[in-house]
Amino acid sequence: MTAVFGIVTADFGNRPEIGHDETKCAVTFVRNGRSRSTETCGHDRPKYASGREAVEQIRWARAHGLNVFAETCPQYLFLTADDLGIDDSFHGARCVCSPPPRDEQNQEIIWNGLRDGLFTVFSSDHAPFRYDAPDGKKVAGEDVVFRYIPNGIPGIETRMPLLYSEGVLGGRITLNQFVELTATAPAKAYGLHPRKGTIAIGSDADLVIWGEGEYVVNNRTLHHAVDYTPYEGRRLSAWPDVTIAGGEIVWDGAFHPRPGRGRYLACGHPSLMPPS
Repeated sequence: MTAVFGIVTADFGNRPEIGHDETKCAVTFVRNGRSRSTETCGHDRPKYASGREAVEQIRWARAHGLNVFAETCPQYLFLTADDLGIDDSFHGARCVCSPPPRDEQNQEIIWNGLRDGLFTVFSSDHAPFRYDAPDGKKVAGEDVVFRYIPNGIPGIETRMPLLYSEGVLGGRITLNQFVELTATAPAKAYGLHPRKGTIAIGSDADLVIWGEGEYVVNNRTLHHAVDYTPYEGRRLSAWPDVTIAGGEIVWDGAFHPRPGRGRYLACGHPSLMPPS
């Protein structure tokens, strides 16, 4: 075990004057030793890079020998600042998250990072705040400033279809990169590989069979307990046809739950290799 400095989260990304540079905070604290040290496995993972400044800091850190593993989310590929709203309506609260979505130029920078191996994990940062519920996005009312709006957006069910459709079928990343970003690298990060994250003898038989065709994102067909999706109406080219967990079909257009089939998986030692 090597002592390094812990992850600094991306909240600074909400401050345009400081913080398109959310990852600089993490890398600077590692360089200068100003953060409380924690025992980790010899690497740091800045969370949710959203644009150019964060990407530049990650590249700088790796060029100087730091084992930095980077992560991003769908909202930084498919949403922009325009989705936060440019009028006085509350509609933009649906897309309030940290760091916030940037612009189309920064979307391309994040796509480039996925393609060239900068990012280790593609996650969702799923935050299931309902829009109309009294304890959801409107908990402080509608006539409030940004900091009083619950932070985060739903995205766990749309994460992989978005990346498969626009990434793999759109020619931006390879199928192998898709698997690495969504399965293999996360399994290694949590010390669950090769039980998870690979197709091999002795591994859990967790598989997804994708159907290719035209799919339109509609919140009424999703299965999260949220009353909206920020990707409503987006046209995709793929959606899971069959999901197999532990060798059992659990989805084939309908759920097939079996009470008690879940198992607790204790994390092991991460087996991620330092980024090249």
